[in-house]
Amino acid sequence: MRRLGIALLTAVSLFFVGCGGGNSASGSGNINGNWTAMLSDTGNTPVLTFTTSFHQSGGTDVTVTNFTITNSSPCFISGGTETASFVLSGNFSGDVSGSFELHIQSETPSGNLLALQGTVRNNTISGTWTLSGVTSGCTGNGNFKINRM
Repeated sequence: MRRLGIALLTAVSLFFVGCGGGNSASGSGNINGNWTAMLSDTGNTPVLTFTTSFHQSGGTDVTVTNFTITNSSPCFISGGTETASFVLSGNFSGDVSGSFELHIQSETPSGNLLALQGTVRNNTISGTWTLSGVTSGCTGNGNFKINRM
């Protein structure tokens, strides 16, 4: 009977560790929600801002919706296709941390690609960005910060 109790306790512990690692529970510590971003060039001048929503459906699968550029840019306008990949880790108190990658493909003008790479820590994502494109003058790089709204 004692071995059965230990086996059951181990199984329950592994279950909760698995749930905590994916960080799919609701609360302020997960990635789910609305976010606002500011991208600055290498001289710290703001060049692009956007808002978006992230939803982690399980594991590292994150859906990006409601992506909107909030300032005008001839290189990148709202309505593009965005993909995101996350590697997240967490603990039982809900702190999210890990690496972050987001690629945004512009539909109009066609072919411009905005790539962000960085780290997630609780309600802030920060790192570096690059813009490469087929439109003249649509290249650049710098730093970004994305905050939960």
